[in-house]
Amino acid sequence: MMFAPHSTSTAPLDVSQVMRQVLYALAPGTLALIWYFGWGTISNLILALGFGLLFEWGMLKLRQRPIRPFLSDYSAVITAWLFAVAIPAYSPWWLIAVGMLFSIVIAKHLYGGLGYNPFNPAMIGYTVVLVSYPVYMTIWPEPATSDFAHVSLSQTIGQVFGERTAEWDALTAATSLDTIKINLGLHKTLAEIRSTKPVFGIVAGKAWEWVNLAWLLGGLWLMYRKIIGWHIPFAMLAGLAGMAGIFWLINPQTYPSPLFHLFFGASMLGAFFIATDPVTASTTPTGKFLYAGGIGVFTYIIRTWGGYPDAVAFSVIIMNMVVPLIDHYTRPRVYGT
Repeated sequence: MMFAPHSTSTAPLDVSQVMRQVLYALAPGTLALIWYFGWGTISNLILALGFGLLFEWGMLKLRQRPIRPFLSDYSAVITAWLFAVAIPAYSPWWLIAVGMLFSIVIAKHLYGGLGYNPFNPAMIGYTVVLVSYPVYMTIWPEPATSDFAHVSLSQTIGQVFGERTAEWDALTAATSLDTIKINLGLHKTLAEIRSTKPVFGIVAGKAWEWVNLAWLLGGLWLMYRKIIGWHIPFAMLAGLAGMAGIFWLINPQTYPSPLFHLFFGASMLGAFFIATDPVTASTTPTGKFLYAGGIGVFTYIIRTWGGYPDAVAFSVIIMNMVVPLIDHYTRPRVYGT
């Protein structure tokens, strides 16, 4: 992952300074996840960071590149961090290892390393494990109000490094969007679903609305620091909210509101921390709107009619493929031509 090196000061920031700013911005959302999911978020982070740095070191050695400068630029740390907070808490160690292998080795170094990867590395790792191990990747533990939030460290180690037990399965639950999909198939209205299911919060899924608010705060701080611009986050959220608004106005008893989609799943994380990666995003002014707007539209389409609970990763990768075409046809006209 790499972000635009701008700051509020006159001197530009180097890569490591920019990455540190991104890590600071990730702190509120990460703390919110820890609050709701306990040791499971911490174990994800420790394992992802460990495997990510190990694979980064190994590939630098194989490519005969200097170790210290590349490890200290924090790019592998950012990739691992984004992967860790995107996957379900208490994910098994081997799943995290597979995800980081594809993120660092396949999606990053096999294309030439930082700055040359056409696809977002963290999202490549995420989609690989999602398609390969859907059972593990589509079941989240219930948030803080359940006993699972008080799982001890020893129990966490058992879940992460051992076999999944029936007791653990009983403490997991479908997300709010999954619940809506299942119950709409039973011809229930949104009001009926909300009245009988405990997974909903004020506007979106319980816990997820607050996690997304924390990602939003971190993203706004990145904009204030001029690490990212406003164009891509605005366009992605506008595309997602616009699609949701159309169908919500047509049938509010069946389709969730725009607020639900904005504060569900990885919406804010995707808008501010994933879609804004300048290596894989469009670089032209018009292209940024088309690229990010497309991510928002695809996110809604896959969430509503697709087979997966969230869709930010798939949508980002789809639009990463289109970026060269977008940039080619949206290049600003050179003065005098």
